[in-house]
Amino acid sequence: METVKTPEATGIHIWVLLTGFPIAEIISGRNQPPWLAWPAIAAVAALYLWTTRLAFTDRARATRIALPLLIVVGVASALAFQGAWSFVLTMTAIATGTAVRAARGMLLLLALTAVALAVTADLGLLLMMFSGWGVFIAGLIPWIIVQLWDTIHELTETRKELARVAVSEERLRFSRDLHDLLGHTLSVMVVKAEAVRRLAPGDGEAAARQAADIEQIGRQALAEVRAAVTGYRGRGLDAELAAARDVLADAGISLRVQTSAVRLPPETDALLGWAVREGVTNVIRHSAARSCQITLSDTGGLELEILDDGRGAPEPVEGNGLGGLRERVEAAGGRLAVAGSSGFRLRVTVPA
Repeated sequence: METVKTPEATGIHIWVLLTGFPIAEIISGRNQPPWLAWPAIAAVAALYLWTTRLAFTDRARATRIALPLLIVVGVASALAFQGAWSFVLTMTAIATGTAVRAARGMLLLLALTAVALAVTADLGLLLMMFSGWGVFIAGLIPWIIVQLWDTIHELTETRKELARVAVSEERLRFSRDLHDLLGHTLSVMVVKAEAVRRLAPGDGEAAARQAADIEQIGRQALAEVRAAVTGYRGRGLDAELAAARDVLADAGISLRVQTSAVRLPPETDALLGWAVREGVTNVIRHSAARSCQITLSDTGGLELEILDDGRGAPEPVEGNGLGGLRERVEAAGGRLAVAGSSGFRLRVTVPA
């Protein structure tokens, strides 16, 4: 599995060496009283290391506890001792840019910049501007780096989630294809097996032909399953209409087909082919019909209707086959309607 290398606190910890400038002033005797300056610089160093470590391990604690303490101690020390203590503000800005995200971090950096300008105001305009700019840039760079790392992490997680969704959708597609392929084919084989049983006692030659058809259908089913594994979607409308004519005739159901001369895109051709296959499968399995009609018309959108004169059902139940077909049709921007008040009726409408 691909992993994203996250930033580490080590590269941020090294800037604790900036405390060397205030320490040099303490040693030279410029900061009085020393008994207060030494604890102040030690507290600043400890809080800086703690804040930057928590920024990569527990950002909530870093922003709620450690960073506020560092800001209070750092700003107070810089205002009290001034001079080289402006580097304490630089360290505080680095910790702020590392720990605080989005606009809140930028506002804190601007506030620290203002404090740096105030601390160095008596050193002249050039040094004051240099100090303020240094504090702002010192916090801005880690702030940008951390924002980029967060974005990379979010994109990586999004890509992983999209991959998981793609796998799930492909599994669903494959299960639908197998159901559609094998459900129809097995229904046809059952019908032909019943024909063999009826014909065998009196017409062995006809029974042999039906048995040969069963063998051929079985081989065809195997080829279709293999094709489904490689992503094949269907045989197309014309092939399914021809197959429907044969299987309905074997089941003793007459078929009437009315189609418009429409040139279908490959995706639409495959989808309507699946609709014919699923509709005919339901006619054979459930309707006890004597006749069936399949109509394809173009009235601004393509409409395929399958209607039989069987017993129907007041509220048809959508199983895996019709449910999978509905998903396919709606994914193509179409509509599927099923009715059973006077025979079974399946209507599929898709954009032309």
